[in-house]
Amino acid sequence: MNYRKDNKFNIESSLLGFGAMRLPTTANNPEDIDKEEAIKMIHYAIDNGVNYVDTAWPYHQGESEKVVGMSLQEGYREKVNLATKSPTWMINKEEDWEKYLDLQLEKLQTDHVDFYLQHSLDKDRWEDIKRLNIWEKAMQAKKDGKIKYYGFSFHDDLPVFKEIINEYDWDFCQIQLNYIDENYQAGLEGLKMARKKNIPVVIMEPLRGGTLAPSKLPDFAREMMDNCEIQHTPVEWAFKYLANLNGILTILSGMSTMEQVKDNVRIFSSRIVKENNMTKEEIEFISNLVDEYRDKTFIQCTGCQYCMPCPNGVNIPECFKAYNILKEAGFTSIIKANAIYKKLIEENVDASKCVECGACEQVCPQYIDIINKLKEVDKIFKEVSLEWKP
Repeated sequence: MNYRKDNKFNIESSLLGFGAMRLPTTANNPEDIDKEEAIKMIHYAIDNGVNYVDTAWPYHQGESEKVVGMSLQEGYREKVNLATKSPTWMINKEEDWEKYLDLQLEKLQTDHVDFYLQHSLDKDRWEDIKRLNIWEKAMQAKKDGKIKYYGFSFHDDLPVFKEIINEYDWDFCQIQLNYIDENYQAGLEGLKMARKKNIPVVIMEPLRGGTLAPSKLPDFAREMMDNCEIQHTPVEWAFKYLANLNGILTILSGMSTMEQVKDNVRIFSSRIVKENNMTKEEIEFISNLVDEYRDKTFIQCTGCQYCMPCPNGVNIPECFKAYNILKEAGFTSIIKANAIYKKLIEENVDASKCVECGACEQVCPQYIDIINKLKEVDKIFKEVSLEWKP
């Protein structure tokens, strides 16, 4: 396993972090975690060198922290840096912050959290955090030994990130970054800024919600990779790009199957993910690949499920998935997109059912104009020549 040393706190973290946002489930409901399989996966990762495990209050509708807590019994807790996140949107008064922290410690079956994040900060939530004096609450929790390091995860534009990171002496931060999203939200500029301030960075969405993995990779991207003289799997390309950057403490991967865990452990235990290890040719290939992505416009949805459930039943992530597949072009993509959208219509959860209530847009970490995008989805699938009629 490759590790990154943080000199600020003298921490050595596995470059691969286990993200417990997409654990295996026994049914279609996110809270129905397959506990036995999930614990096996977490144990396998830890046994093979992973020492950073990340969860949060809302993951799997509140069940993720419980399963992570179960998995860290019998000596496993001492082997890892445990990370979870304060549910910022639920903090309405000062005392709420410590109340939720205590509940999380109980769910996680531990007396402290190593890396505690203020979850999903944007401009509005940031103003709430300052108004409620949450920084002082966090500093007291550090003194009390309930948390070791206090940071934040971020979902907004770069100017907001600059304001937040410059306000306090943060221990660390977490940003979304992958080779497609270099200039999205905090992006590469945010990473450079954190590095300049000696603030370790945790990376989320390295595979862009799985859209850079083989099963969801657009046909044009797969063809480019297949035709490239330098051969890496799609997942290897994504992780190699990030590992090449400076200032990263760990890269979170939300793993759903044991196969994914084993493949990630293999990659992060190899020379593929060494720092400053991309050749000029590899950098040029990624640049050309990104240009192709930008030419083929699609909705920037990562499938994080924050917008769900929709009050009117619309399956927003699946609507956007169908749209993006359709935008990839090619006969195969059209057939696949039509099949997905036909099922949505049959289940009465397609884009036409949107009543424009706006609840989804208030919680979307990607700040997608969901209402108008759903209209676009509805329009394009009605215009496409299909063998079925909506």
